[in-house]
Amino acid sequence: VMDNIHLSVTAVLLLYFNRPGSAGTKSQQLLNTHHHTDCWWDEKLVANCSFMGLPAVPEDLSLTAVTADLSYNNIKTFLCTTGRNEDWMLKHLNLSNNLISEISITAFRNLPILETLNLNGNSISTLTLDPPTPPHGSKTFGEINHFLPALKVLSAERNNLHAVPTGLGLLQSLQTVHLSFNGILQIDLNDFHNCSQLKNIYLQSNKIANIHPAAFKDLNKLQVVKQHYNSFSALC
Repeated sequence: VMDNIHLSVTAVLLLYFNRPGSAGTKSQQLLNTHHHTDCWWDEKLVANCSFMGLPAVPEDLSLTAVTADLSYNNIKTFLCTTGRNEDWMLKHLNLSNNLISEISITAFRNLPILETLNLNGNSISTLTLDPPTPPHGSKTFGEINHFLPALKVLSAERNNLHAVPTGLGLLQSLQTVHLSFNGILQIDLNDFHNCSQLKNIYLQSNKIANIHPAAFKDLNKLQVVKQHYNSFSALC
């Protein structure tokens, strides 16, 4: 029992530290699919698929998995459960150190209870969190879809972002955002608008020259803003 507890804790920590972890006892091997995988399971809840050279998300990841470590692979795009229109019970998803260059919120439409998303160490230049507008005349026209309603931690360090991701305010539970080591040029008035639960913002080592003086004004729960190693010249 203690071994299983240790394995679960170790796998979750991988999401934050971007390091290969031990999946412990190789209790279950994924079935062969179009994309052959050697991922290992711990009680069908934790999937360790790191360092497998995977070109895509495995098609056989269980919808009941709670933690999935897909770091250090060759994944170029993320398609939630490869298009299956079913909710995935993931709480922790690690996609760090892959080859992802662009990603949008719709990729995570079937992850209603995801709490941590790690996108560190990719090549992302555009991270769009605004949902697409339904076509005029459709039944859903005028409605706002809230994807990732449970997301608490978003990490996108060491990418190629030139601006704060749009739509952060639509992540209703967001508490911490890591955006260090990118190429962000400035912080605009509405970049963190409506981020009512936000507590921690990490912006170190960007190219920020200007910050709007009211950019953080309405963030009543904000505790930490780290923004050193930038190129501040003025407040907008």
